Amino acid sequence: MEIRKISAEQTLDMRHKVMWPDRNIEYVKLKEDHKGMHFGLFIDDVMVSVVSAFTDGDSAQLRKFATAKEEQRKGYGSYLFNEVVKILKSIGIKRVWCNARVTKILFYNNKGLIETDVRFEKGGEKYIIMEKFL
Repeated sequence: MEIRKISAEQTLDMRHKVMWPDRNIEYVKLKEDHKGMHFGLFIDDVMVSVVSAFTDGDSAQLRKFATAKEEQRKGYGSYLFNEVVKILKSIGIKRVWCNARVTKILFYNNKGLIETDVRFEKGGEKYIIMEKFL
C-alpha cells in the first residue's frame, strides 16, 4: 500500500463512481478543490481510495472520501484515513471533521470521531457533522 498526494482531477472518477454514480461528474467537483490536499491509496499502482483535506487554521475538513466498491471492507479506507490524519497532525492540525453520511457513522466512530448535533440533508442523503480532536 502506498499513499500519494494526487491532484483534484485524479479524485474525480473515484468520487463519481462511489458517491454519486447517478449524477453528472460535475456534481463531485468542489469549487475549492484547488485549495485542498488530495490523497490516493494505491495497491500495486492502482488507486483504490481517495480523500481530500481542506485546512482552515488548525482545523481540517475531510471531504469526498471514497473507496472503490469492490475494495471496501478490506481496511484500505481505514488505513488512508489514519495516515492522512497523521499527516495533518504533523502540520499542526488539531481538529479533523467531516460531513459524514448517516450510513457511515460507525466507520467514523471507529476512527475516534464523535457526532455533533449538526445534521442536514443534501442530494437525498442524510449527513451529520463528526469531529475528532488530535
